[in-house]
Amino acid sequence: MYQYYETEWSILPPEHNRRYSPGLTINNIKQVINETIETNILKKPSPTRLRELIRQIRASRTAAEERAVVNTECAYIRSTFRETDCIWKCRNMAKLLYIHMLGYPAHFGQMEALKLAASPKYTDKRIGYLGAMLLLDERHDVHVLLTNCLKNDLNNSTQFIVGAALCTLAAIASPEMARDLTQDIERLIASSNTFLRKKAILCAFRMIRRVPELIEDYLPKCSQFLNDKNHGILVSTITLVTEMCEQSHVVLNYFKSTIPTLVRTLKTMIVSGYSPEHVVNGVSDPFLQVKILRLLRILGHGDPDQSETMNDVLAQVATSTETNKNAGNAILYETVLTIMNVESENSLRVLAVNILGRFLLNSDKNIRYVGLLTLVKTVQRDMTAVQRHRITILECLTDSDSSIQRCAMELSFTLINSQNIEMIVRELLKYLETADPEMKSVCSSKIVNAAEQYSPAIRWHLEVLLKLLSIAGNNIRDDVIASTIQLISNSPKEEQSFISGKMVEAVTNMNQLENRQPLVQVAVWTLGEYGETGHFDESELIEHYRQLLWAPQLFITTKQYILMSLAKISVRMEHCTANIQNVINAFRGHLNVDLQQRAVEFSQLFTTHNSLRAALLEKMPTMKISDMSASEYNSDFIAEHLSSPQSDTSVSQKEPSNQDILLDLLGNSFGSSPSTTDTNTPSPMQQSYQSVVPTTNADILDLLGLGVIESPNNSSLISTVAATQYSATTIPVYSRDNIDIKCIVKKEFDHAVVTVKTTNNSLNMLEKYLFQVAVPKAYTIRMMEPSSTIMLPGETIVQDIHVVRVNPAATSSLRMKTRFSYEIGNYSVMEQVDVNEFPSDLFD
Repeated sequence: MYQYYETEWSILPPEHNRRYSPGLTINNIKQVINETIETNILKKPSPTRLRELIRQIRASRTAAEERAVVNTECAYIRSTFRETDCIWKCRNMAKLLYIHMLGYPAHFGQMEALKLAASPKYTDKRIGYLGAMLLLDERHDVHVLLTNCLKNDLNNSTQFIVGAALCTLAAIASPEMARDLTQDIERLIASSNTFLRKKAILCAFRMIRRVPELIEDYLPKCSQFLNDKNHGILVSTITLVTEMCEQSHVVLNYFKSTIPTLVRTLKTMIVSGYSPEHVVNGVSDPFLQVKILRLLRILGHGDPDQSETMNDVLAQVATSTETNKNAGNAILYETVLTIMNVESENSLRVLAVNILGRFLLNSDKNIRYVGLLTLVKTVQRDMTAVQRHRITILECLTDSDSSIQRCAMELSFTLINSQNIEMIVRELLKYLETADPEMKSVCSSKIVNAAEQYSPAIRWHLEVLLKLLSIAGNNIRDDVIASTIQLISNSPKEEQSFISGKMVEAVTNMNQLENRQPLVQVAVWTLGEYGETGHFDESELIEHYRQLLWAPQLFITTKQYILMSLAKISVRMEHCTANIQNVINAFRGHLNVDLQQRAVEFSQLFTTHNSLRAALLEKMPTMKISDMSASEYNSDFIAEHLSSPQSDTSVSQKEPSNQDILLDLLGNSFGSSPSTTDTNTPSPMQQSYQSVVPTTNADILDLLGLGVIESPNNSSLISTVAATQYSATTIPVYSRDNIDIKCIVKKEFDHAVVTVKTTNNSLNMLEKYLFQVAVPKAYTIRMMEPSSTIMLPGETIVQDIHVVRVNPAATSSLRMKTRFSYEIGNYSVMEQVDVNEFPSDLFD
């Protein structure tokens, strides 16, 4: 016996061996062991609690301190996961999930979550399922290991374990898992336990989202559940039925017979309420009312007979719901959407628009934003009713919230007609002065389009475009410049004289012209074409031109306009020819190859070929509106004429002019009238010769003295004309779900322009549209602002992409990886498409 105790003493600490003599009893041994356990185990410091970890992380003053706390805790959690008898696994998993929510990696806890989910203890199972929902999804193969555990727990006798399994299945189920467990869900839907039945119905809602063909398995149960008195069952069933109707048109027709039941339930809630415990701020069960209204909106869309059934209850909801509480506003919002989407009466639509008008007067910015956004979606259904709130909508342009400003701007453009365009454009120009730079681009393009469609007079139209160029500055799109030039070209002479005087003031006022370069471009173009000498002091104007040309802030494109304008006005200022020639000659050694080439070519017209200068630089013909509508940029207009020249037989019957003689001298290969032989565009100088120089006769280069001109990119006159003759190519990119995207590829002088046109052919409005592009390293791109980020049904968004090949030695053709995204309703859509059908000779 003594020897036995002697053996057992070896497991005790030395202090106990010294304290007790060999003559021990059984009770003495138990006391020693209990003291040892208490000292070494029970008094061992426990791991950090979740609250303490949160307190430590929040107390971190820098990101480095936070990372140090997280890394220390993660190292400890990893070590405990390797232990088999750790009693703190639940606590450690909870801390790991919090760390995961902060954005730190927590993938090493996936297997531990599965182990906890398989534990027989409910406390472990609950935290394990929570970890599985957060750390796993259907993209992780490890989630398949959870299938058997879920199947066992769906048959458990404890309702809370079954509920946890249903929640987990709904969150992470893959299509295969949904098919495997669908029978268990069907069984639970028919359960007498309302707690499990509600969770099973919501799980079925998630299943049919992933596997739509499972609809037929749940369809028979739903009709009878719409009459259930249990609030949770009714809300869950309506959610499931709504999803089914959106997925299948056949199911939609099947549930139209339930409209009287839904109308009766909604009317009961308005009159007497559903149940006292579901009243929110005096509003009877707003959550259930919203669900029913949404389902009615889907069932009544495009069906006049069914819409007539729900007209009365919709009017009752719209007139009896309180608007001083947020719950009531939520119901009114859904009521407005339902009225506008079903075939409701005209008076009911007016009532809906008036509700939105009250939203605009609310002090809450969120409610005002919702009102504006809903009006944007529904304005086409009743334009007259929305026009009554025009003043309130325009007042929202001055709101401090940029989102409200944007919605008000989009809505304002939909309200423009020939009677109110002056007032609305005046308010939009005020808004443009304080708008964000990215909004100036969109707003200015829309103002131009509205003015072209509803302008009451040319003078007013010209003044609006001039104000637009002054206010928007460098933030406008190229189509505004093209539209302004086209309008000036088509204006009567008195209007051209008026605008020329305004443009002289713009050029001579040197303040902040670097921020208004589109205005400078249009101004010098106008003066080059229609600026008469009586409007300005010639020497002073040339001096201003010289200062602009040497201003380092101006773009190369702006200086191209100025050089071209100088050459133009030299024809009308013969006594200033020497001064103009000196200004142009100063650019013969410019570092920019394009400006250098222009200066050299213009210098030839002042010396060797002075006799051709008047014919080459005469005024442009009037631009035809049909020509401008076919292309967005002025250079494309020129290319269109070159690609399809038309002969004019009447020219030969007229008195031959100097230009006719020039055409005969050059072989008259184009056979076009003199009116098509001159251009004044931002494209290089060679385009000025494109209609008088045949592309097949290389000897003419020697005649003009241009044959010796070379540039690093080998851009001769013939190659320039060939590049300008490049016809546009249309490439289909995407056509699915009523969304069509195509690219129109056009070749410019030294780059290509890809115009992306996205059309919304659906019945819903698309929001937050974003188009992104990636190209190989041999190319660089510059993306312009899209015309909008919101697409109403039937609308088109246009966005230009300028592509330049930075590596001339590259042999690979242009390829693009495109990605576009948008939001429709409560869903976000993102697609990625490769575009490889670009012409192989695009940059040759």
